[in-house]
Parts: sequence; C-alpha cells; structure tokens
Amino acid sequence: MLIKNKLEIKNEAVASVNKLLNDSTNDLMRPFFNIVEKYGTVEVINKKAEDACRLENQMAKLRALKSPYIEDLEWLIAQKNNHSFVSTEEYKKIVLGSNFNNVKFNKDFVVTLEISSLQYFSWLIIQAKQAIQNKELMPGRFIRVRNMKEQSSVREGDEIIAIAAAMNIMGASYAETLDTKGTDGSNIHLGGAETITGYFGGVGEPNQYALNWLDEFLYYYTTFGIRQVLNINSGTILLGYFLRKIGIKNEFKISVFMGQDNPYAILNTFILARLFLAEDGSSPLSGFNLSNSVNNETIVFAAKIRDALGFEDKVRLEHHIIESFGGIVRQPYNRRKELLEIAKKVKNISAKHEGGEFEIEQQSEHPSNILDYFLSKEETIKNNLMLKLEKNYLDKHNSVNITAKQLTENGICFLAAQNLHSDK
Repeated sequence: MLIKNKLEIKNEAVASVNKLLNDSTNDLMRPFFNIVEKYGTVEVINKKAEDACRLENQMAKLRALKSPYIEDLEWLIAQKNNHSFVSTEEYKKIVLGSNFNNVKFNKDFVVTLEISSLQYFSWLIIQAKQAIQNKELMPGRFIRVRNMKEQSSVREGDEIIAIAAAMNIMGASYAETLDTKGTDGSNIHLGGAETITGYFGGVGEPNQYALNWLDEFLYYYTTFGIRQVLNINSGTILLGYFLRKIGIKNEFKISVFMGQDNPYAILNTFILARLFLAEDGSSPLSGFNLSNSVNNETIVFAAKIRDALGFEDKVRLEHHIIESFGGIVRQPYNRRKELLEIAKKVKNISAKHEGGEFEIEQQSEHPSNILDYFLSKEETIKNNLMLKLEKNYLDKHNSVNITAKQLTENGICFLAAQNLHSDK
C-alpha cells in the first residue's frame, strides 16, 4: 500500500465513533440531549427562533415594550424605501469617475465588508446617517461582543431585538457573542478579559462550561431568534455541529481567538464540519476567522481545503484587515494591500475591520482597544467612555470605506448592506 493511502479513515473507526455518539445514556452525551430537550422538540425550538427573527414580529414586540428604538428603526425603513443610501453602481461611479466604463468587475469574487464590534444600537443609526450624508457604504456584516445578559435584562432585551430588526432591514448578516466565552471566570486561575487575549492558562470553556454555552445559545435562539454566534472552543464547536445534526438551524463563526493559523489546523476544522453535515447537507459553520498571523499563502490553502470539501459558498473566510490599536496585536497592523492580492484568487472572503487607520488611532484621545469590548455599559458611562468608544466605531467605519474604495479602484467587487445599496 502506498504511504499516501494510509491516511484513509477505516469504516470500523467511523462505526466506533457513531456508537459513542448515538449512546444517549452515557455521561458524555446524556447532558447534551437533556439540555436540548429542556427547550422542546427540534420542531418547537426552530419555530420559536423563526418567529422571533421575523421583522414584523420584532417590530410588534418593540412597540409592545414601548422601546425607544422604534423611531430610529422606522426612520431606517423609510431611508431604505426612499433609496437614500448610495447605490453600489453610483458608488463605483463616484470612485472611478471617467474611468468607470474601463474597469471590469468579476462578480465571482466578492469581498464582504465587515465591522466589529457594534456594541450599541445608537452607533448604528449615527453610522447610517453619516453614510447617507457622505455617500458612504454600510457594511454587509456586523460582529457584536456586547454582554448578552446585560442587554437582555433591560426592557426584555429590546436592544438585542432592535439590532436584529436593523439587520433584517439593511440586509446584513451579523453574529452575536454569548457570555460563556472564557471571560466569565470559567478559568479560576485567570481573571477577566485577559483570559481571552492569550494567557497560556487556557482560552475557552473548561469543565462544564461547554454545556453552559449550549444552554445559553438555545435560550437566545428560542427567545430572540439569534441564529449565529461566535465560537472559540473546539468543544463548543463540536456541540454546534451536534445541534445542526439533530435538526436545529443554528449557525456559528469561528473566532480569531481560536487561533487557526496553519493549513493543518484549518484542515482539521473543515474535516470535522464535513463529517457532521446535517441530513439536508447543511452545516452550522458559516464563517471562519483565521488567525491574524496567517499569510496569503495559508489563506489560499484554506480556500482549497474549503472548496474541496464542498464549503465554498457556505463558509466565509473572515480576515482581519485592520485590528484594534491596543490589546491584541502589535501596531501598525494593516493587511489591506494583501487583501487586494488575495481577493482576486479566493471567493467568499470578508474584510474585517476592528480598528481605525493607524495614523488616526495614533493621535486619538482614546485609541481602540479590544478589551473595551468587555466593559459593561455602567463601566463605560462611569469612565466617560461612551463618546470615545463611539468615535472608535466610526473610525472603523471610515476604514471599511477606505477598503471599499481601494477594492473598487482595483476592479474587485464588494458586498455592503444589500437592502440599502441595491442598484434597483
């Protein structure tokens, strides 16, 4: 037998895994099924989520709660209907000027414009008003890292609902971050947000925390219709696959904190995703944020692995283009030039912006910092940071639009908020 054929997975190995997973009485699998059953049958769980994420139901709930966000959402709907936002074609004409007819765009290669983190609903409205005024683009994808329990405890979680409604209106995708993420005291030897920024003591959900993550997800899925969340731990990733396998329509994106930084780690992730496809051929894995340390060669490898296993249109490769000024990477950090190269080779990729331009951040009174994501609203107000964090967010919005401009100048398509920037 050739050496290369010795990597084939034997049927008996697969059978032994199936035997373990299908044994609902063992101490490993029983807690999984018990937590799922707490929320009802698969059909009941999915129906609750589907109802919760319908725009008409979201708006009705917000009106019943007399939410202060209703007025802004109605404004956003009106602006969408009135075509107040710059269209994609108009934007390209503005950027390219007289050269517009000479630039050919390959629609097979599209870069999703992504921003992180949208902490507060008010920031979204300020961002939208600026975009209309300056003929800028709203991102096609938003990431949130706001404390879920904090939000859900105010007016029955109306800010969570308002954000979800806004995404429906804009035609944008988004991911929430559950509170069970390694910064909640799960590792008793470490403290606070620094756990997640790289201590050797461990990042993730030790011991029973993987099951806590499962329980928390199902609560927000059935209560608010939150379908997609960040995932940072191999155990909770596996639980996410289990959910889709039994029929739950969940989604997750793998966070940069997972540290997937080489082709073999990436292969491991996609093999697991392929093995746990649901009966309908779907997977909960929708986004894959590679490590900040990956180069373009590794991104190409990732795309080849993804495409070979049938995930090209299903899993977005999310790449940090700009990072927070403090708390995560050495500065200056700017991968825009590399993006312009890779975007012509790799399909279904997103350009994630988690900081402002280095020159702006350098002079900022309060440069962006990844640890600010873990501040409570009370701490933010107490330390007089709300306006400063809002400015950080708008600096990221500026970076998104610089990327969009350079993509356009290089004949590369982008995906902005689809309902706002439609050419129709």
